[in-house]
Amino acid sequence: MESVVQCVVDTMRERYSEPLTLDDLADAALMSKFHLLRVFSRVVGVTPGRFLSAVRLHEAKRLLNSTDLTVAEVSERVGYGSPGSFARRFTEAVGLSPTQYRRLDAGVLPAAARHGFADGGATGCGSLSGRVLADSEVEGVVYVGVFDSPILQGRPRAWTAVPRPGTFTLTGVPSGSWYVHALARRPDAPRNPGETDGAIMTDAVGPVVTEGMGREVELTLRPPCWSCPPVLSALPFFEQSLLAAG
Repeated sequence: MESVVQCVVDTMRERYSEPLTLDDLADAALMSKFHLLRVFSRVVGVTPGRFLSAVRLHEAKRLLNSTDLTVAEVSERVGYGSPGSFARRFTEAVGLSPTQYRRLDAGVLPAAARHGFADGGATGCGSLSGRVLADSEVEGVVYVGVFDSPILQGRPRAWTAVPRPGTFTLTGVPSGSWYVHALARRPDAPRNPGETDGAIMTDAVGPVVTEGMGREVELTLRPPCWSCPPVLSALPFFEQSLLAAG
């Protein structure tokens, strides 16, 4: 079924600006939409709708990085009918508004984004430890964060940055079921803090149920493969920029 799912992913990446429905994707896969939903979710880890949304927002990030299109024009290019809905969804997923993200891309670190991230968003009393491996060289710090989604999006509930692959400990982790994401830059990564295309290595595990102390996880950083949902959150790069500035 992987080849069928890859065909659907390719369709999303090629036609993200169109009003694609689950029926459209099922037609491309030559299967019922109910079967596609089950198979896609099993192979990729998220539903087709969530993956398509991530593809659209990732393309919006690229357009904000590389063009002078207005936010409304970017919204239309990536398939959103309402600029307001696009701006809200972008802000939730990326952690910055479209305008703030464009300023981040220009090297301006928006003060508003510091609030709620400087402390890692830590709100709990639990902890989680583990080890990050890498199948090739990385550059700079390794970011590890706890999120409520298998897609690396929004603000972390707890995070840490370690100077190199190795052991880590996350404190302030709330009790619950979380996804642990690790991310680092590749040695040839652009220095632009907002850029992610082809510039990262990442891994995720979860859901991990945390209740107090003692959970351990292991992650291995690799370049994203075709089935990996795009990285949406700009906050790891924002944090790395703060570390570099400090």
